[in-house]
Amino acid sequence: MDAIPASIHCASVLCAAPADRALAFLADGLELGRWALGCWQTRDAGDGVVQGHSLFDGAEGFVRPVLDAARGRVTYHVGGAPDALTPRIHATVEAASLPGAATPGCRISLHAARTPDMDDARWLRLVRCHEVEVLLIQSLLAR
Repeated sequence: MDAIPASIHCASVLCAAPADRALAFLADGLELGRWALGCWQTRDAGDGVVQGHSLFDGAEGFVRPVLDAARGRVTYHVGGAPDALTPRIHATVEAASLPGAATPGCRISLHAARTPDMDDARWLRLVRCHEVEVLLIQSLLAR
């Protein structure tokens, strides 16, 4: 019997940065273009939307990051056009103690839900990207 593919994925990492700094970084659409492999080199497209391109196929994409500071959450509304964005990816930030560190840190998690039209190969790519992207975020925040 074949395993049923997961419909939700979460990739997390501990970061040596205060939670408020990490949350502001994740909510910044221009910074998104430094770590999101599917929306690289973002530029301002107006109305809180950024435009970037996929490192995989060069396809153009649009993202509107929406910050909910009270919940420590950024929701990424994504799509192929600025007027056709859907909330699909969420980042959460929680204050966390780092082993052996005296300074405050945080846990950053990227959450994705599989859409009905996403085939297994596309879903696997998204999962693997998020696993790498949290490491890129961790590295960028450590600088």
